[in-house]
Amino acid sequence: MKVDFTGQILGIPRLAKRAIVLSLDVSLCVLTLWLAYYLRLGEWLPLEGNALGAAVASVAMAIPIFVVLGLYRAIFRYGGWPALLVVARAVSVYGLGYAAVFTAIGVSDVPRTVGIIQPILLMLSVGASRALARFWLGDRYQGILRRKSMPTVLIYGAGSAGRQLAAGIRNSHEMQVVGFIDDDDRLHGHVLNGLPIYSPADLDQVLLSLKVSDVLLAMPSLSRFRRNEILERMREVHVAVRTLPSLSDLAQGRVNVSDIRELDVDDLLEREPVAPNHILLTKDIVDKVVLVTGAGGSIGSELCRQILALGPTKLLLVEQSEFALYAIHQKLEEKIAAREAGPKPIFVPLLASVQDSDRMREIMSTWHPNTVYHAAAYKHVPLVEHNPAVGIKNNVFGTLRTAQAAVEHGVADFVLVSTDKAVRPTNIMGASKRLAEMALQALAATHTTTKFSMVRFGNVLDSSGSVVPKFRQQIRDGGPITLTHPEVTRYFMTIPEAAQLVIQAGAMAKGGDVFVLNMGQPVKIMDLARRMVELSGLAIKDEQNPDGDIEINVTGLRPGEKLYEELLIGDNPQNTSHPMIMKAHEEFLSWAEFEEKIKALEIALNVNDVGLIRWMMQQLVTGYAPSDEIVDWVHLEQEAESQTLGLAV
Repeated sequence: MKVDFTGQILGIPRLAKRAIVLSLDVSLCVLTLWLAYYLRLGEWLPLEGNALGAAVASVAMAIPIFVVLGLYRAIFRYGGWPALLVVARAVSVYGLGYAAVFTAIGVSDVPRTVGIIQPILLMLSVGASRALARFWLGDRYQGILRRKSMPTVLIYGAGSAGRQLAAGIRNSHEMQVVGFIDDDDRLHGHVLNGLPIYSPADLDQVLLSLKVSDVLLAMPSLSRFRRNEILERMREVHVAVRTLPSLSDLAQGRVNVSDIRELDVDDLLEREPVAPNHILLTKDIVDKVVLVTGAGGSIGSELCRQILALGPTKLLLVEQSEFALYAIHQKLEEKIAAREAGPKPIFVPLLASVQDSDRMREIMSTWHPNTVYHAAAYKHVPLVEHNPAVGIKNNVFGTLRTAQAAVEHGVADFVLVSTDKAVRPTNIMGASKRLAEMALQALAATHTTTKFSMVRFGNVLDSSGSVVPKFRQQIRDGGPITLTHPEVTRYFMTIPEAAQLVIQAGAMAKGGDVFVLNMGQPVKIMDLARRMVELSGLAIKDEQNPDGDIEINVTGLRPGEKLYEELLIGDNPQNTSHPMIMKAHEEFLSWAEFEEKIKALEIALNVNDVGLIRWMMQQLVTGYAPSDEIVDWVHLEQEAESQTLGLAV
């Protein structure tokens, strides 16, 4: 068995270390005096008489000076020139005093040159001893200090992924692994690569005794049910949890520290995602020209990534935000560049507003897309509520004009990304999305060459404007988390899953279909916030726990915000061949009637008559029940100016 002498030396108590170094310096004082005699006289003489007195005087003068000037305060902490300068200063002071006695004044039987040679030898020997200690022990000592400052982690899962992760962490020096936890009771009490394997039943005791700050989940193939059980256990013991990607993400290489990430947002959902139907995924994409509007948005960008992987001949990215278009274009270029083999589809970044009929016609007449995924929309409820005319123009007329351009240029499939807020809406955003659905339904009844369909679903986790990134940042900032109402409940789905289902639903369209995604059980936002805090290793601060870490503040519902969202207007959903996709039967207006009313609405929008706009939206959209208060910024400012002028008159 290899004995770690370096570690044993560093483990000696500080006072004992100082005593050892002080003893060494005493020995060096005596040895350098003896060597000085030899250098002066050319022979080794016993230290006796005045020679012994000179040695005792050296010790008596040097050690107090060394103590006062700090040679024993930090033995291994300093190295290099700073340490040598301290030694030089201390020995110089000593040398002046020693030379004054034995060279300037003189002592019988002690050569005067010894008073000069011995301090020089002492400086060299003390300096060499410090340099040797630094060389031998310093790096190890700094390593101990670094390890003490590193997060202490446990790896949950002693399988292949866990072993590779432990090896990667050991090489990275970013955190310190102190053991494994594993569900397999045959492994409990054993040691794997020098690290003990603990039982999940001992988690509380292990976390406390080892002062663990993080638990890393290294079980990429684990079922969602078991994963959620483990996460619930982690919430109880208040430890931060981080995870690895899925097996498919890790398939191409070894597990590294860079693979560790914050807990997947889909771990916040308590259901298993359904594997996609590859036939439906590829039907409208493979070897076709595909156009995505709103390509730089949360859903639009994910649609682009998934479409690119399915093999279109061309992918057209339509986006009105220059930065968003640049960002998604760069990401897609990186993905294409990383491909080692296979055809590389062409993708074209196009700056355009979906409200610009001429621009949309120009794009479609140039590339003649086979499939259009229309994800462009203003979706932030309070912002659209404060800017209703602009929101309706973009969401309704942008959809209508893009759809009409698609009809004119022979697009085979047109898929609208819709929202659960379109069902019995209380806000302009939801009402505008339902009106966009109605526009496509009316067009579908008139134009059969283009198959129009709509896919309606709830919130997507980690999208721009989603509560998840907002809560995560608030937790990083130390709180508080802001919540509009303790009873707010929403349906949630991950962005990749939603994008996959949009593609699959569009492939099932016959024309005029309103598809509704199965979002599982609705999630209470208060519970989501608590879950995120507790899985960050923190505690909620409230009346029951005033010493907690993160407080939750309720700010009140925002304009147009609902407590609960719905996915269906009626109660007659029809199942499809896909377990996650249902088909709704929603009433709509004929094209002739719809066209007449939409033209009247456009006139009201152009003059920003907010009261009339809201009334007309109520006539058009079944179930739209806006709040009594108008919060349009322009309307409020104009009203305030009118009142000011009236008072002045």
